[in-house]
Amino acid sequence: MKKTIFLTVLATTLLSNQAFAGNIEAGKELVTKNNCNSCHGPDLKQPIAPGYPKIAGQHADYLFYALKAYQVENNPHVGRANAIMGGQAKQFTQAQLKDMAAYVASLPGDFVIKK
Repeated sequence: MKKTIFLTVLATTLLSNQAFAGNIEAGKELVTKNNCNSCHGPDLKQPIAPGYPKIAGQHADYLFYALKAYQVENNPHVGRANAIMGGQAKQFTQAQLKDMAAYVASLPGDFVIKK
């Protein structure tokens, strides 16, 4: 019984991680094509303004949900209200957001410690 529960939990964990994983190469193309570096800096960790976040190396799941939140309209309790990022994020599918999040997460970041 314990072995069955363990295998079920293990399989669920592995499948959910793979289901979330984005394509790093596709994400790199999207990030480059859409000029994310024009605000977040050439390496995505030196933004052009202090109010813009350093995104390189952030966790992929955080990046994905942040991008997804910019797509939410007229609900400040759920979405994010930055007009520039809202306009940028709306054009992408969920799969594309995952790809971009995977790419940005794969970059070295200044203040991120991954375990």
